[in-house]
Amino acid sequence: MKIGIIVAMQKELALILPLLTAPVEENSGLVTYHSGHISNNEVAVMQCGIGKVNAAIGAVSLIDAFKPDVVINTGVAAGAGDDVAVMDIVVADRLVHHDFWCIGEEWGRVPGCPLFFPAQMPVLPEKAGVKKGLIATGELFISNKDEVDAIRSHFPDVMAIDMESTAIAQACYLRKVPFICLRVISDSPWCSHDNSSQYEDFWTAAPQKSFATVKEILESL
Repeated sequence: MKIGIIVAMQKELALILPLLTAPVEENSGLVTYHSGHISNNEVAVMQCGIGKVNAAIGAVSLIDAFKPDVVINTGVAAGAGDDVAVMDIVVADRLVHHDFWCIGEEWGRVPGCPLFFPAQMPVLPEKAGVKKGLIATGELFISNKDEVDAIRSHFPDVMAIDMESTAIAQACYLRKVPFICLRVISDSPWCSHDNSSQYEDFWTAAPQKSFATVKEILESL
């Protein structure tokens, strides 16, 4: 299987690259990606940058350059409720734009697209801290409980909030490429009105532990 993996930040890329066997950096047009293998799968990993525009451009560019059988987005996200904690992994069963509205449409629905974009569910390891549910995306770093409450007013079952994954899901939906999304919870603004230090501390708190579970999921494909 050919797997394309997209992350937003250099810190996330640094955690994914050690999962590859003999990675090689390659360039194709606008895309710089790292090719290699995870288990028996041929893999290309790219860093798209933060935000929905970067994510969509990265997804289409990677699809055109690598022609993957499936695209996976992984990285970090904010937790959105009492059911998730820092270092948990949320695997999307569907995804939605939490900051999109157009007159005549449901909140979050892009005209011509479904409200919730589909996601494939990989085999989940039998361990605590791996959960499945709704992931919501918007152009805002969620930093406090009030912002989470506003999103939950539209999507009460949201589990994780990020800035890229639904844009990638939309690009994959339009290009008819299966999509999988795995997000490690880096902070919990649902529980605090100031989670910025919690987010910064995450990167020094051995997140490799959670990304090792990401590797297990990738190897199950």
